[in-house]
Amino acid sequence: MVRFISFIVLFLLCVASSSPTKVVDVETICKKAKNYSFCITLLKSKAGGAGGDLVSLASYTIGVARTDVSKTINLIKTLIAKSGGNPKALSHYKNCLDHFGMNEGALGEIVEAQQLLKKGDYGGVNAHASGILTDVDGCLSGDSPTDPPFHDTSSLPKYAAIVEQVSQIILIITNFLLH
Repeated sequence: MVRFISFIVLFLLCVASSSPTKVVDVETICKKAKNYSFCITLLKSKAGGAGGDLVSLASYTIGVARTDVSKTINLIKTLIAKSGGNPKALSHYKNCLDHFGMNEGALGEIVEAQQLLKKGDYGGVNAHASGILTDVDGCLSGDSPTDPPFHDTSSLPKYAAIVEQVSQIILIITNFLLH
């Protein structure tokens, strides 16, 4: 009987140690970020602490990105409502709404990234995080290289910068998952 119990304990230890969970120190992740302090603050704000495996950190960070994109969409809708007399502003904000929205925008990218993370497709998550960065740039810079970017004095560039930083952290985490 003792042999059987020892065998079971040994088997469980082998199974637990062979799981594909990857753990990387938060500081190691954040050293690769453009804004180290933003990254540390974000990842350490995770409920239960910043520890944990990379998949849970990725899930948390994608959730934060979803919240930030939703807040940005709400801001854009407010800016559209307030820009009635300025056709350039109205055009800019409608373009940004497309870039942040569900169809072909950042919110759609996040939804896809969440689904792919659950499937273990870290390359797909990485690609959608890159798509978010492209969407943010498309909003701020405009879609036409011949037109000068709209001089936006609203809070939108600050909101977009936060989405950009969070997306960059998702990229870093998925890069660790891929290697």
